[in-house]
Amino acid sequence: MVDLKKIKDISSVGIGDVFGTCMSAVFWFYLASQIEPSSYGEIHWFLGIASLFSGIALFGTTNTLTVYTAKKIQIQSTLNFISLSASAILSLIVILVLPSFYTIDIGIILIAYVINALAVGDILGRKQYSNYTKYTFIQKGLTLGLGLLFFYLFGYESIIFALALSYILHFKRIISVFREIKLNFKLVKPRFEFIINNYLMSIVAISSGQVDKIVVAPLLGFAILGNYNLAIQAINIMLIVPSIFYKYLLPQESTGIKNKKPKIFVICLSILITISGMVLAPILISEFFPKFNDAVDAIRIMSIVVIPTTISIILESEFLGKEKSRIVIISTAIMLVSLVVGMIVLGSMMGIEGVAYSLVIANILKAAYYLVMKKFYSQII
Repeated sequence: MVDLKKIKDISSVGIGDVFGTCMSAVFWFYLASQIEPSSYGEIHWFLGIASLFSGIALFGTTNTLTVYTAKKIQIQSTLNFISLSASAILSLIVILVLPSFYTIDIGIILIAYVINALAVGDILGRKQYSNYTKYTFIQKGLTLGLGLLFFYLFGYESIIFALALSYILHFKRIISVFREIKLNFKLVKPRFEFIINNYLMSIVAISSGQVDKIVVAPLLGFAILGNYNLAIQAINIMLIVPSIFYKYLLPQESTGIKNKKPKIFVICLSILITISGMVLAPILISEFFPKFNDAVDAIRIMSIVVIPTTISIILESEFLGKEKSRIVIISTAIMLVSLVVGMIVLGSMMGIEGVAYSLVIANILKAAYYLVMKKFYSQII
C-alpha cells in the first residue's frame, strides 16, 4: 500500500530543494555568462574560505540538531549559543587577518552560513518539511534577486555580501528558538561524544567540500577554478534528488523508521542521472558558456560522482540515526585525504581533468568504506 504521508513529506522537502537549487543555479549560471572565469573562480575561492571557517564554528551541527530535536531533547539553544559565539570570534579573526577587499563580507557570510545550518537542523528535526520548503524558497529567491541587484548596482565584488543577506529569515528562526528553549549546558555533557563526533565529522565533511576550491586556485589558477566550479554547479543539480532524500531520511532513521523501497528507487534514479549528465551537460556548457571550455571534459568525468554519493547518503543516514557518527568521521576523513592527495598529484599532471578524477575517486572510496562497515555492523543498523 502506498504511504501517502511519506510521499507528502518527501515531496515537501523535494519541492523546496528542487526549486531552491534551480533558482541558485540560475543565478550562478547567469553570473558565469557575464563575468570572466577568473573572476568567477575568485568569488568561489573566498566562499570556500568562509564555508571552511563556518564549519569550525559549527559545534552544533545540522545533523546533531536534527537527531536531538527529532528525539525531543531541548538542546538547540545551548548548541546555537556555542556555535554563534564561535562564529563571531572566527569572523573577527578573518576580518583582521585575511588581506582582501572581501574580508568584511567573508566575515558576515561566515556567520550567515552558521545561522543557516542551525536553523535547518531545527526545522528538519521537528519534521516541519513544509517549513523547510518555505525557508528554502525565500533564501534561494533572495540569492537570485539580491545577487542580480547587487551585481548590477555594485559589480561582482558585492556578490558575497548579497548572499549573506539572503539568510535573514533563518536568523529570525534562531531568535525564536532562543525564546522557546532555555540554555541548559548540562544537556551537553552526557551527549558530548556524539556531539563532538558529529562536529569533527562536519569539519572533515566541509573541508572535503571546500578543499577543492582552496587547493585548485593556488595550484592551477582562478580561471581553472572558475571552470571547475561551473562543473560543480551542474553536479549540484544532479545531486538534488539524493540531497532531498537525505534530509528526509535522517529524522526518519533517528526515530527507527525504515525506508527500504525508496532507497532502492533513489539508487536506480542516480544511475539514470549520471548517464544523462555525461551526455547532456557537456553539450549545454559548450553551447551557453563558450568561455568555460575547460569545464566540458571535467563534467563528463564528475557526473560519475552522483552514484557513490547517493549510496553514501543512504548509509550515512542509517549510521547517524543510530548515533554511530565515528564511522561517518572515518569515511569522510578517507575522502578528504584522497581528495587532497589526488588533486595535488593528478591536478599537477592532468590539470582540471585530474581534479575531476580526484573527486570521483574520493567519493568512491567513501561509499566503499560505508558498505564495508554496514556489513560488519549490520546488527546495529
